[in-house]
Amino acid sequence: MIATSSQARIPLDAPPDWLQPGVMALLLVDLQHGTCGDAQPRPRPDFDRRFRAVTLRAAMRALALARVAGLEVIHTVIADLTADGRDRSLDYKRCGMGFPPGSRASEVIEELAPLCDELLLAKSSSSPFSSTTLDYLLRNIGIRTLVVIGLLTDQCIDHTVKDAADRGYRVVCLTDACQAETPERHAQALVCFQGYAELWTVAMLEAALQGDSRF
Repeated sequence: MIATSSQARIPLDAPPDWLQPGVMALLLVDLQHGTCGDAQPRPRPDFDRRFRAVTLRAAMRALALARVAGLEVIHTVIADLTADGRDRSLDYKRCGMGFPPGSRASEVIEELAPLCDELLLAKSSSSPFSSTTLDYLLRNIGIRTLVVIGLLTDQCIDHTVKDAADRGYRVVCLTDACQAETPERHAQALVCFQGYAELWTVAMLEAALQGDSRF
């Protein structure tokens, strides 16, 4: 139904500087077939059900909002640079984490696949700041605010949020677009890093981008 003049939304004020396109990026962390798609090392039916029912929907909405608003979009995937994974962090070697370069497991899931001009970075550590050129790229582009979504809340998201904050970025974590192995671990992680980031939902991001004065 087309809105009449009386039904039309009254324009809100422009978002503050830190929420403007050009200084704000959406970072999608490890949303790939090896972590939440069809190439996982082991079956996780409960995890997959929660991911498909809640987290993926929120992530898709966040990505759509970012693209419409003209935000920079950056994807990271866990992917080794070498066939035997010798480039991985010590932690990844100890726990056996890592996926061969060019493998199905290292690809972003289709629902969130990068567009042709969106950055895609392969990482071999929990934080992309440790094993990719993310910080260098963000500074070259002029990003000051980093909106973070992905997996897992208490592992790679935790490391990413804290590293970004320590490097001087304003961090927003979209809590409904992140997930841990269990809801309890997800909630505990948010408590642990809430001082490093603003904890929003995707709905709050949408409101902020529309100029809601509460943000």
